[in-house]
Amino acid sequence: MKGKKRMAVNEGAGTKIIPIQWDATFFFERAVRSLDRYHYDKALKYFRRAVEYEPENPVNHCNMAGILSELGNYKESNEILKWIIEELDPEMTECHFYMANNFANMEMYESAEQSLVQYLQEDAEGHYLDEAEEMMELLHYELERPAPLKNIKSRQGMVEHDQARALLEEGKFTEAVRILEEIAEQQPDFLAARNNLALAYYYMGLFDKAKACIQGVLEHEPGNLHALCNLAIFYQHEEDTESLKGLVELLAKTVPFHLEHAFKLATTMGILGEHGVARRHFMRLIKDGEAQQDPCLHHYAAVAAFNSGQLNDAERLWKGTMKLDPASGVASYYLDQLQLIRGGETASPISYHYHLPFEEQFKLWEKSSDGMPDHLKRDPLVRSSFFWALRHGDQHTKLQVIQAFGMIADNEVKDVLRAFLLEPEEDDYLKKIAVFVLRTMGVQEPLQVMLEGKESVIEPNRVPSRLPEWDDKWEAVAQAAISRMSKHYDLVQQHDMMTLWVEFLTRVYPNVPKLAKPEGWAAALEYLTAKMHRRAISYHEVSLRYGTSIATVSKHVKLIDEACGIKEKMKSINSVFFAQQPTED
Repeated sequence: MKGKKRMAVNEGAGTKIIPIQWDATFFFERAVRSLDRYHYDKALKYFRRAVEYEPENPVNHCNMAGILSELGNYKESNEILKWIIEELDPEMTECHFYMANNFANMEMYESAEQSLVQYLQEDAEGHYLDEAEEMMELLHYELERPAPLKNIKSRQGMVEHDQARALLEEGKFTEAVRILEEIAEQQPDFLAARNNLALAYYYMGLFDKAKACIQGVLEHEPGNLHALCNLAIFYQHEEDTESLKGLVELLAKTVPFHLEHAFKLATTMGILGEHGVARRHFMRLIKDGEAQQDPCLHHYAAVAAFNSGQLNDAERLWKGTMKLDPASGVASYYLDQLQLIRGGETASPISYHYHLPFEEQFKLWEKSSDGMPDHLKRDPLVRSSFFWALRHGDQHTKLQVIQAFGMIADNEVKDVLRAFLLEPEEDDYLKKIAVFVLRTMGVQEPLQVMLEGKESVIEPNRVPSRLPEWDDKWEAVAQAAISRMSKHYDLVQQHDMMTLWVEFLTRVYPNVPKLAKPEGWAAALEYLTAKMHRRAISYHEVSLRYGTSIATVSKHVKLIDEACGIKEKMKSINSVFFAQQPTED
């Protein structure tokens, strides 16, 4: 028999009847099925029933508001959304975005802007950030003015992070650290900021802080490539070969998709001595259209080739670097070195920095009347090499760094030198040079310094002294000498001149001679300083430079020498020096 099938119910057979459970979930699922079929009226009916069963659930109310908006009932939708925020759940900040959409559809652009601004300023997640920015552009066009937006909460720290990155690129590490530390404290999940904070610590030579920072990043995200690369560098610095080996094996197998990650990995592998792997990544980057014109990248690839023993490839890449950036002199320097090595000189590994070796740079700056070029003052690699050398170099290198800081003379350098003065392990002579350099930069406040194992305060003189006062006339002599010596003598020699002047005043105090004409005394100080450093000089030369007479200079030289015994000290030094010279058999 054909017809409708009926369910046979045999009560005696114990057939189970499953009751339908009428609850919010049941009506929610019915509403979703209706939405999938675009049956908005039915969906609205089911969402209303869900609300009746769970009136305290803001999601059900929000769904109902969404259906009303789809049906064009924007006003009713906004009434529900407003009620959710004001009465039910103020944390549902996305309701402001939905309201802005409804207002925009009603062409109530002022109200739409108000709701949109409220969403951007209160919503921390930023799920609708892209859509909100598009709507902001539309409202800007309709209202013919920008929105009064103070901040975007979901991007909190982004502006500051960009600012910190810019400071890192300028080599202003301490300023960047201040910003990045604040971001890391307020937003511990902002891993890019924490990676850059570790990098800034590393540039400053604060290795323990850098490593702790990186380990914190890896606790949040064990596969973070930037953090893994940085950790490998720290293992190498600590000579932790066991930990380094496993990490290098992992990194060597990694092939990043993003160019930024590939560059990070390439430079890291190069620094770790895996030059073949580094070269492979650099060449892959060069073949990419975006990076073909980057001289820095060509140089790094050349360094990787050189360190791998591929001298012909290195030469080709450095020639390419020179075409892209002939003014820097970096490629031409290494091409010259390459020829020397081919001529028989011993090859040493080259570092992955796009600048001349530190010693070469310093020679150029000393010869140049303009000192250090501005672009090098801002170069983060140059600055980081200075910071590292000040903490970990030998005494001669530290002395050169302090002099280089005198050429840079910005707030970052001043902060670094102030910190250096309080390092108990650093040499007192270097600290006195650092004080002198700070004074030449215009730092006139009292300086705290650790000298002879004791913390003391140096008043605003150019060098530390035990004099009970510092007369303006004494300073006038120092200024007269410094103003003329600054272009002809390095900072160490200028410091020695000041030290000599303070020593003289200390020895004759309180019977200091009358200093009617500071130029005569300044000329005498330069003359003696030149003699101490075995520089050719004559009374005639300095008398002309200072506008005084030979007799005056000679008289003051004699007075200073009698008090300080300069010539006797020089004789003693010379006798020791010549006694150490080898003699012919």
